[in-house]
Amino acid sequence: MVRDGELLFTIDGKGTTRQKKFGHFWRPAATAARLTEGTGKGMHALRHYYASLLIRYGESVKVVQERLGHASAAETLDTYSHLWADSDDRTREAVDSVLLNRPDSADSPRTETTGRPGNS
Repeated sequence: MVRDGELLFTIDGKGTTRQKKFGHFWRPAATAARLTEGTGKGMHALRHYYASLLIRYGESVKVVQERLGHASAAETLDTYSHLWADSDDRTREAVDSVLLNRPDSADSPRTETTGRPGNS
């Protein structure tokens, strides 16, 4: 397990690895993982993968921005907005969940009122 302040990638535990040396290990791993030019074969693919995981598991734009070191949330959205579910999808799912499940509990949304003047 890597502790805070420790390096994840080292050369025989002697310190940081250089990009060229890291590539010696990375390229075979990328090939074994079947990364292609379409998915990205370089180390930058790891960055995009990390961002997509954060987004998939519900992290906010602000958290993703901070983790990736972007200067602004706008930069994060410009790059990754296609990965967040849009408002249309969320509102449609909210309405569908109520209409399709037909909840019967006391916590269900109500459209009628009783016991008030003018209501039957």
